Amino acid sequence: MADLPIHTIVFEILTRLPTKDVGRSKSVCKQWYALLSTQDFVRIHCSRSLVSSNQRVLIIDDLTCSVRPIISKSNDYGPSSIVTFPFHHQNNGVSILSHLNGLLCVCLNHTYVLLLWNPTTTAFKRLSTPDSHGFYINNLDAVGLYVDADDDYKVLHIKRRSGVLGVYVYSREVDSWRNIPFITRQEYLSPHFNWSAGTFCGGTLYFTVCECWLGGTKRVICFDVNSEQFKEINFPPVPSIGMVQGVLVNVKNVLHMFASTGMFEMTIDLWTLQGDYWIKVLSCPPIPPISLSLWCDITHYVTNGNWFVMTKLRKLFTIEMDMKPFECFYPVSWFRGFKGAVFVQTIVSPSI
Repeated sequence: MADLPIHTIVFEILTRLPTKDVGRSKSVCKQWYALLSTQDFVRIHCSRSLVSSNQRVLIIDDLTCSVRPIISKSNDYGPSSIVTFPFHHQNNGVSILSHLNGLLCVCLNHTYVLLLWNPTTTAFKRLSTPDSHGFYINNLDAVGLYVDADDDYKVLHIKRRSGVLGVYVYSREVDSWRNIPFITRQEYLSPHFNWSAGTFCGGTLYFTVCECWLGGTKRVICFDVNSEQFKEINFPPVPSIGMVQGVLVNVKNVLHMFASTGMFEMTIDLWTLQGDYWIKVLSCPPIPPISLSLWCDITHYVTNGNWFVMTKLRKLFTIEMDMKPFECFYPVSWFRGFKGAVFVQTIVSPSI
């Protein structure tokens, strides 16, 4: 350690600081402010922040927006802290569409405007433009947040308008939108198909595209974020009887899917993607009948060898897994009907 330059020692120490302490450290001196503002520092600090102790749950209801820590030993929420939105909204009408490395991609429901928001630093960036980019319509559009090989945070926005599908990419680096080609089946343009939010994993954004939950076509659309090419792969071979819900989660850069099937009783299987094929990891026993409203509001958590099937009101089921990759708290993208997210506290900025 004595042979290391003082700059390197300081850098190594500061990249291990808690996120909020980094903000305070910027006021120490001009040199530290410059150091802590570099992209190299932000990138390395972010990589060291992706740990269980830094995870938080953000929940939006009709009256408040709150952030809670996760207590890993009890698999429960800690005391809540009220969060004040730094942007204008109406009656907490904010939908969380995607999350990555502490950034949330959200939609203001009263104006349809897309934003990037870091709830830890409170910084945000409006993505809407005068030429109609950056406006999101629920049940028609899909959004995915990702970072490319050049460490540029980007938003993929799939828009369906009057039978026309447009695909646009927002770049944080250049602060602009551009159109990219997307050749796909014509029927996917129909509002009868539901697109999930994008799940970023291993350099690819994944979307589920389902005709409906009661049978129908179900596929997974893959977007390579560096080549910007699309392809389709099959859905896991789950029974098509009754309702089918497939929700995706990135676990240590391996894509998994929670596939729920059934009608009066529900069965949930956990699948993992290997190449272009799905491998079943485990199945849970059938869950007793639940109401349709609860069925449609399921959120999965995986942590410390346990798999929790949750709704807004209560825990439905706990499945013991004994799987080492799942020691962190992993949510699927669908979280309480877009009204919450599990995120990691970082200093990643929504703008350059």
